[in-house]
Amino acid sequence: MTQKRNDIFSTRTSLIRQRFPDYKIDGLLFFSTSNIFYFCGFEGSDGVLLLTPAKTILLVDGRYTTQAFQQTANVEIIEYADKISGIAQFVSNYHLKNIGFEADGVTFSMYKKITSRLSHKKLMPLSDELRLIRARKDATEIALIKKAAAISSAAVSSVISEIREDITEKDLAIQLEFNARKLGANQAAFDTIVASGKNSALPHAHPTNNKIKKGSFLVIDFGVKYRGYCSDETCTIAFGELTKKEKRAYQAVKKAHDRALALIKSNVAASAVDSCARNTFGEEYSRYFVHGTGHGVGLEVHEAPRLASNSQDILEDKMVVTVEPGLYFPGQWGIRIEDTVLVKENSCEKLTKMDKKLIIIE
Repeated sequence: MTQKRNDIFSTRTSLIRQRFPDYKIDGLLFFSTSNIFYFCGFEGSDGVLLLTPAKTILLVDGRYTTQAFQQTANVEIIEYADKISGIAQFVSNYHLKNIGFEADGVTFSMYKKITSRLSHKKLMPLSDELRLIRARKDATEIALIKKAAAISSAAVSSVISEIREDITEKDLAIQLEFNARKLGANQAAFDTIVASGKNSALPHAHPTNNKIKKGSFLVIDFGVKYRGYCSDETCTIAFGELTKKEKRAYQAVKKAHDRALALIKSNVAASAVDSCARNTFGEEYSRYFVHGTGHGVGLEVHEAPRLASNSQDILEDKMVVTVEPGLYFPGQWGIRIEDTVLVKENSCEKLTKMDKKLIIIE
């Protein structure tokens, strides 16, 4: 582990500790694997991170003890046989009275078990207070997201020549993921979407054994993880000749995408970006736009901030967000165009690489 990496974790834990007085806590528990990785570098699939005013303590079971020592530095590693007992013991050992915890990372059942063991302590749920802690990216994070975006864009580009009438959605998705792995991806960032014809009208369609047919849209929504960080990009491709209605709809999505993209910069309300896309669609198309305009991307493919009509978030420089307007005509076809961008002071930088002009495959 390099000194630079150690300094990153030290900076992050220092910044969150500075908020302890505002939260009125003297300790903070993290349960989500993304936040645990963010604050100490541990990549295991289970564990608990406890931050006190002076210490960073990682609690794991015996499956992860060696891994924890290998992946962290300046972190006290504690092995537990039972998670609840381990938490209770070390909260007591450090004489903590008001312990914050990430409410979104704990089930009600776990909460009840923890409180039953900490009868004289006060557990304080933190939700909105922690939602944006990873929203602004540092230089290392931005570089890793850029690399992930480059890999996924190259993988999407590589399968366009594979689109033909005898290939199924599922086969194309498998080929896409295989190519991404060869290009350096660690894994897919989410369930790959390859959807054609009627299936493309489903925003979260699953690839099927249906063969791709000419005269339809093909939606490819794909992202990878590279060293923990995600990419996210959607391309809609025309396979064969389109109708005038389909061409007009694609241009409407492209216009909404471009206008929303042009609005993104520091100090812009996330809801304003969403409104821009919806207003661009106007009365003719707005009812077919059924989801938010975008979301943050980082250690998770969906994280803060949210670009939606009810979002209270304000964009800041160094945030990474998607812009992904779409139109979905039930039982017919759908279109989505998505880019991931880095928010800057006066503009944004597109991190995804595919050109969003309509690609037509004859």
